[in-house]
Amino acid sequence: MTTSGGSGHSGARGSLTGGKVSPRASTFLGLPTAPRGAGHLRGGEPFPVAARRGLADTQLRRNLAKATAGIRAKRAAVVGEVPDWEELREAGRAIKAETMAHLDRYLEQLETQVTARGGVVHWARDANEANEIVVSLVRGAGAVQVHDVVKVKSIVTDEIGLNEALARAGIQAHETDLAELIVQLGNDWPSHILVPAIHRNRAEIREIFLRRMGDVDPGLTDDPAALAEAARLHLRRRFLSARVGISGANFAVAQTGALCVVESEGNGRMCLTLPDTLITVMGIEKVVPAWRDLEVFLQLLPRSSTGERMNPYTSIWTGVTPGDGPQEFHLVLLDNGRTAALADETGRSALHCIRCSACLNVCPVYERTGGHAYGSIYPGPIGAILSPQLTGIEDNASLPYASSLCGACYDVCPVKIDIPSILVHLRARHVEAERAARRLPSQEAVTMAAASWVMAARGRYVAAQRAGRLGRALARHGRIRRLPPPLSAWTGSRDAPVPPAETFRQWCARRYSAASGWRSVRAVRTRVAVRAPADPLARRPKAAPPAARWMGAR
Repeated sequence: MTTSGGSGHSGARGSLTGGKVSPRASTFLGLPTAPRGAGHLRGGEPFPVAARRGLADTQLRRNLAKATAGIRAKRAAVVGEVPDWEELREAGRAIKAETMAHLDRYLEQLETQVTARGGVVHWARDANEANEIVVSLVRGAGAVQVHDVVKVKSIVTDEIGLNEALARAGIQAHETDLAELIVQLGNDWPSHILVPAIHRNRAEIREIFLRRMGDVDPGLTDDPAALAEAARLHLRRRFLSARVGISGANFAVAQTGALCVVESEGNGRMCLTLPDTLITVMGIEKVVPAWRDLEVFLQLLPRSSTGERMNPYTSIWTGVTPGDGPQEFHLVLLDNGRTAALADETGRSALHCIRCSACLNVCPVYERTGGHAYGSIYPGPIGAILSPQLTGIEDNASLPYASSLCGACYDVCPVKIDIPSILVHLRARHVEAERAARRLPSQEAVTMAAASWVMAARGRYVAAQRAGRLGRALARHGRIRRLPPPLSAWTGSRDAPVPPAETFRQWCARRYSAASGWRSVRAVRTRVAVRAPADPLARRPKAAPPAARWMGAR
């Protein structure tokens, strides 16, 4: 697969070099991953370290448990109303797979259609190029210098760190999604794809509004309606005065050049229609082939995300319409590691994600640690497979391990992304990378080799089972809470079970010896059926029972 690179206000094809359009270039599978130092895909510490803080924050855990439980219940109710839900999921998966298989063709078709309808398409290889393009466009918008922009659907702009890039250029970005506004005013960071301020409760939001909104009523309560009204009044002036709007996109239709944003608050409609200039930043994976494909995704997305039958606001626009809405439209198509992910045959289905966040709402790890522990703008199960592929595995090596592999994420994913399988695949890639970088084997590799040697011979395996019972001396209150190194790495974050008083082999032999007349373990091992003289069961078959046969085979 190849796509063309390009930038500049002319929409010319080529690659961005110092803000100028260079000769035509090609973008191949496996382009460099997202650059370091730009955007928010890498955390400052490994997941286990950050997760401990989340686990210790009882208020955070209460907030998350309440919010995710409510969303799960709403989703289950509306999904249960759709008799062909599984067929819809399969249709969504198939459309995404087809799109990824021919992504170059659909992106070029999208560019052609957007350009034909008065828009300008820019191609950005990474976060730095995308930020440079957007800052240049904002500076060049209109005769008067622009100091403020309004934003909607901005998770991809959080990915590239656009707000920081705009601030360095003297431009203030105003988030207009209510949850994003809460995060921005609180100098915080999003912790959920759909509900960025899910970690905040109403009392905390009221305190943020009173502290950071200069025009808020001092008597503001924590009633949800009052908080929403305060945000509406605060944002209204921004909407009416902004000359540049910046948006993301849920979908882009290659067939027509139309872009689609779905939301629940109405702020998207304001951002997309009131400014003179509209700039949309979109990951290249958001394209769909045809208009009819929206029928599938506009059923899957609202039910999986907010538990609604349809989104309250679905905004679709195509290019520029004279005298109606923005008179200048720019579409920035962002790679930022996506073709690197596309090059991985197993991991590429992470690009099928439609950002519904259903996987976060069912994940036991996310519910207990929160989104900040992941260190990336994309938290939860989808973030654990997407972020490492965008940045390179070693830059987010702990994220594929941030899962119990319970499979709940796959069960609810509206496009059937097999997240557990991709997590295992990424773990394997990390292990192979570490193995290649080491001169000597790691402790884990030595431990696994020793376990393999023990299990390769029956005598060694039996001896190890017997020796394992010595661990009972370390038990306290039915658990082993501390083990010596290197096993201390296990008990540092979890308890170990107490070894049983007898091995399975001993238990099985004893049971059948007592209940079925087997005279000895040896008789079981050799599969010899020896009936006890006093055995009342005269018709007992001569073949050993299944459990005994299994033991003999071992």
